[in-house]
Amino acid sequence: MRVGAVQLTSTADKDKNLATAGRLIADAVVEGAELVVLPEMFNCLGTGAELRAGAEPLDGPTALWLADQAVEHDITLVGGTFVERDEPRNHNTCCVFGPDGERLAAYRKIHLFDVEVPGAEFHESDAVGPGDEIVVVDVDEIRLGLSVCYDVRFPELYRIATLQGATVVTVPAAFTAKTGPPHWEVLLRARAIENQVFVIAAGQRGSSNDTLHWHGHSMIIDPWGTILAENADTEGVIVADLDLDAQTHVRDVLPSLANRRPAAYRWPD
Repeated sequence: MRVGAVQLTSTADKDKNLATAGRLIADAVVEGAELVVLPEMFNCLGTGAELRAGAEPLDGPTALWLADQAVEHDITLVGGTFVERDEPRNHNTCCVFGPDGERLAAYRKIHLFDVEVPGAEFHESDAVGPGDEIVVVDVDEIRLGLSVCYDVRFPELYRIATLQGATVVTVPAAFTAKTGPPHWEVLLRARAIENQVFVIAAGQRGSSNDTLHWHGHSMIIDPWGTILAENADTEGVIVADLDLDAQTHVRDVLPSLANRRPAAYRWPD
C-alpha cells in the first residue's frame, strides 16, 4: 500500500485551510497514495477562542468535506483532526473516511497538551476535553491505530493498539517548534520500533499566528525504525510504500512482541 502525509500551515481561516488541504491531497493521489493523512487541526488552528468558535459537529461541514475528498479521489482519508462540538465538552477528533465516503472511525484525542515549557506554552483543555477510548480500525489489508500529536509521549496507547492488531499507526500533529527538534523524531521512531508498526506522522509547519510555531518534519517510518520519507519544513506531501511482508519478517526475526511477559507487568500503586 502506498500512503501519503500532508504538511501545511493552518490558521483560523477555514476556507483557505481547506483549499490548501484539498490541493495537497490531490498531489498525494497523483503520486499514487491510496491512504492520505492530514495534520492535527488542519481546518482551523489558532487561539483557544478561535478553536472554540470553529468547533463543528461530527457530521458538520469539515466532516462532509473530508467524505467528499475521499470519494473524489477514491482513497482512505485520515482527516487529521478538527474540534468536534460535543456535550458536555468539545473534543479534538480524528475521523477516518473510506473511498465510499463512509466514516470508518472517530478517535477523540486522549492526552491533551497542557504544557508550560518556555516557548511552547499551550493549554489545550481550554478548548477541548480528553477522549477515553483507544481506536483501531481495519483499512484494506492493514489495521490502523489512531493517535494525535501529544499522544506520542504515552507509549501505553500504542502498545494497546498494537495488541489490538494495529500494523500501522497515524499521528496527525501540531508539534511545537520548541519541543520538536529534541523529541519528535525520537518519539516517532521509538513507537515504530517498540511496536514493530509503520508510523505515518503528518505535521503542521511554519507559524499559525505570532505565538504558535510548528516543527513540521512529517515522516513515514517503517517497523525497523527507518525513515522512509520526510518533509523537513515545506508545504507539501510525502509518500512511501508500506511493505507488509517486510513487517512480518521483522516481527519473526526479532520477536519482541511475542517475547512479552504480561504476567510480570504490574502497575505500581
